[in-house]
Amino acid sequence: MVERDGYGQFCPVSMASEILCSRWTTLVVREFLCGSTRFNELRRGLPKMSPALLSKRLKELEQSGVITVTRSANGITDYQLTAAGEELRPLIIGLGNWAQRWMESRLSLKNLDPSLLMWDMRRSLDTRRLPTHRCTIQFLYPELSAAQKSWWLVVENGKVDLCNFDPGYDVDLLVEGSLRSMTALTTIRQETDAETLKLEGDRVLARDMQEWLGLSVFAKTPRMRA
Repeated sequence: MVERDGYGQFCPVSMASEILCSRWTTLVVREFLCGSTRFNELRRGLPKMSPALLSKRLKELEQSGVITVTRSANGITDYQLTAAGEELRPLIIGLGNWAQRWMESRLSLKNLDPSLLMWDMRRSLDTRRLPTHRCTIQFLYPELSAAQKSWWLVVENGKVDLCNFDPGYDVDLLVEGSLRSMTALTTIRQETDAETLKLEGDRVLARDMQEWLGLSVFAKTPRMRA
């Protein structure tokens, strides 16, 4: 257990809160649960968190037994969840489901970030449902600035690269829509029928987008009014 000023209560909820309720900590755990194992991967998923604070939170999670840290001879550091860390999965998903169900959508969508959306899309892509040859998918958000409006996912040999510059390959599928629509996406069919999402290019890729895109685990949680 990390030594720090706590709540002074001998209660399991209190002890868990002392570890998990520091600012950014649950989001760091979320990134591990999404598959991040390197510092730079964590930074991509937490672009507004300072490197210094991330380092501090990682040290606290290691001291608390939530993660283990392995440093190789070539200087590469890997982070992995322990059994205790993995057991946090239903708790983090439960928090997300609660917010999806009860929080106002305008609150959850007020700070849209294209880089975070595309990074999350990149790691959740189901490459098994994509062609075995190189496949390039461009996402276009017309309302954004020139530096942020175009993104490319290049899939080859089961690996996915994310680019915010033209990689120079022929585009197999162009996906065009607002950042808000893509962030709040529930089903591809719903968005295309409403004409808030346009798909141009390979018909099979377009038809199967619901399967390979890998929507958020929270997408199917129905919203409620408090």
